[in-house]
Amino acid sequence: MEQHMNYLIEHFGYFGIIIALIGGIVGLPIPDEILLTYVGYNVFQGELSYILSLLSAFVGAAGGISLSYFIGYKFGLPLIKKIGPKVHITEEKIDRTKNLFKRVGPPLIIIGYFIPGVRHLTAYVAALNNFPFSKFSLYAFSGAILWSFTFITLGIKLGEKWGQVELYMSKYSIYFILFFLLLSVSVYFLWRRKQKLGRV
Repeated sequence: MEQHMNYLIEHFGYFGIIIALIGGIVGLPIPDEILLTYVGYNVFQGELSYILSLLSAFVGAAGGISLSYFIGYKFGLPLIKKIGPKVHITEEKIDRTKNLFKRVGPPLIIIGYFIPGVRHLTAYVAALNNFPFSKFSLYAFSGAILWSFTFITLGIKLGEKWGQVELYMSKYSIYFILFFLLLSVSVYFLWRRKQKLGRV
């Protein structure tokens, strides 16, 4: 895996990060968190710029989730059910994400980045629920910034131990989810409060 990621960065640089993340968000089997952490490790090594890495990761994540939204909006559930299994998007995963979206609401778009298996589906589900793109993009792009920053910075902090991110994700993923759930709900209610005050 490291060899593939090293080839990607060495030959395609920041453009490779963008393309890989677009594919990963749409649903291709790319280990996005590991890729971002490895990008952070390359920043630690002085091979990449921190700012340009963050920018590339944001463009890739935002581009991927926007593309997913427009696929869901344009072609709907039948196409997703047809091609989904080929990219590990099963009907069961779609139903689970739809139920989560009903319970959590728009903040799931932010939290979803941090939940493997959900990250690929939040945009499709938002589109299927006719959630307006203007509102969707507010959550999706905020999540893209937060997600990219978290894992690239983690790669820098871990340095030579960057490969341990997979262990941390499996061991502490529930804490990540709870933290970002609370954060996202807080952001959502602050935003709603601002909207209400603006109407007064």
